[in-house]
Amino acid sequence: MGEPKFARPKFDTPSHPWKAERIEEEHAIQKNHGLKNMREIWKAKSQLRRHRRQAMRLIGMSDDSIVHSKREMEDLTRSLHNKGLITADASLDDILSLGTEDILNRRLQAQVYYKGLATTMKQARQLVTHGHICIGDQKVTIPSYPVNRDEEEQIKYHVSSDLNDEDHYIRKAIDGRASSAEYAVETEEVDPEATPAFAAEVKEAAAAAPSAEAETTEPAGGDE
Repeated sequence: MGEPKFARPKFDTPSHPWKAERIEEEHAIQKNHGLKNMREIWKAKSQLRRHRRQAMRLIGMSDDSIVHSKREMEDLTRSLHNKGLITADASLDDILSLGTEDILNRRLQAQVYYKGLATTMKQARQLVTHGHICIGDQKVTIPSYPVNRDEEEQIKYHVSSDLNDEDHYIRKAIDGRASSAEYAVETEEVDPEATPAFAAEVKEAAAAAPSAEAETTEPAGGDE
């Protein structure tokens, strides 16, 4: 069982640590999502692996006459839908098609960027850790916080943040871009993770906008 005071890691590390193909893939994901290290990628992969294994097990025992398996399938799809990973009418096969970036896109850091509250993923991370972002009335300073579907519309600047001023230079850099983006959370039919047009626009704005480091001078909070 192990020593109770020493928590076991809840994610698996790569079985082949020096595999070039995997390293290149993880470096690309790290860059796209503005991650601090590879640990978040390994956590996402471990979570995805658990969902896939559960879906494969249920597919193997799928039988409408078995009440227990049917109820377990409904619980799984409902849970993943609430987490924003699948649509309301998704099947077990849709769970198997999920990727690592689908998990990473549910992080608060990514959601802040996709909602147009930051010009880059790295800036979104900084705004979160420096206490500029809240969900509802609760300030959240953890970039890896998993945002469920009900919390998407509650992400905003904290009342104490200078970014509530529409004349702030960061607000001017992203003004009007969120409304023209393809990312829409109002309807369940639109995939909330599909935002290539918006990502391209805010990257262009980031080149002309000052860095968030000039704005935030207080020390960053913890990542976890």
